[in-house]
Amino acid sequence: MKRIRVYVMAALCAAGGLASAPAFANLALAQKNACMACHSVDKKLVGPAYLEVAKKYAGQADAQANLAKSIKAGGSGKWGPVPMPPQAALSDADANTLAAWILGGAK
Repeated sequence: MKRIRVYVMAALCAAGGLASAPAFANLALAQKNACMACHSVDKKLVGPAYLEVAKKYAGQADAQANLAKSIKAGGSGKWGPVPMPPQAALSDADANTLAAWILGGAK
């Protein structure tokens, strides 16, 4: 009986680890593409904190598409004088993944 409990607990822990894997994968995607050099989850660096970005886009029906487009195109003026360089080499799928992650609180 004790052995079954151990197996059940191990399975539950493994399932919990798998459930959080996409969040780690999205952080890794942001790190891989040097996003974290200018952005942080909760504080302004060169660019705005991801939590501030999520707040700005909150309630917009097309927020994810607009943010993904902004990530790829870059721009200036939305967050101050420092321009964000375009991330044209980023695939549309990766831009959408990053946008969804950011809008979800970068968790």
